[in-house]
Amino acid sequence: MEAVIAVVALLFVLLTVLGVYATVKAVGAAKRGVDRTIDQARRTVEDHTLRAKSFAQPGPAGEIAQLRLRLRSSMRATQDALHAGVTEDESLRESLGLFQRLSAHGHELDGELKRLESEPDRAKLAERLPSLRERTERITGSADSLRWAAQDRARRFAEDDLDTLSAQIDVEAGALRHWTTPETEQTSETAGSPAAQEPTRPAITPPGPRPTYPWQKKPRPETTGM
Repeated sequence: MEAVIAVVALLFVLLTVLGVYATVKAVGAAKRGVDRTIDQARRTVEDHTLRAKSFAQPGPAGEIAQLRLRLRSSMRATQDALHAGVTEDESLRESLGLFQRLSAHGHELDGELKRLESEPDRAKLAERLPSLRERTERITGSADSLRWAAQDRARRFAEDDLDTLSAQIDVEAGALRHWTTPETEQTSETAGSPAAQEPTRPAITPPGPRPTYPWQKKPRPETTGM
């Protein structure tokens, strides 16, 4: 009896621990989802603010906003392209590592540009603009190069696969149209002789049952009278 009680107590403890673990995991997943939503909303608001500043503020302040907006847009687009492509092409793993190193420079430049948005000395800001513009061009140029190369690679793989598939379909289509057999061809050659009284029909194999595909509609059931 004591052994049974001990087993029941142990099962109760295990179920409690599993329940707590599942609850913690669910709460953690929900929190991560909320954090991602908040971060995305914050980035969207900041991008719209930068776009408004680039149009509303003339001079160096407006150009600073344009540089930040260009930097953030390029880096985010490249990040999304590489993360999406690496799931299907492991060779992009090295490119992703290079982009992560480039991101460190991008974050540093974005932070510097953000601090300069509130710089009151416009003359000093104008002096620093050429170097800031050059750094932005170098970082965004590298990011764009990685993104375009990844996109070209994915498109090339898709075109190669489509070419191979088209060639296979052409071969299969030709085989489907070649329905005569050697016996049929020999019979056709002797069709003009007196022994050939009846025409020979082509030896076409009757089609088998057709498979159904997910995109096909189901046949409508026959209506039966009562």
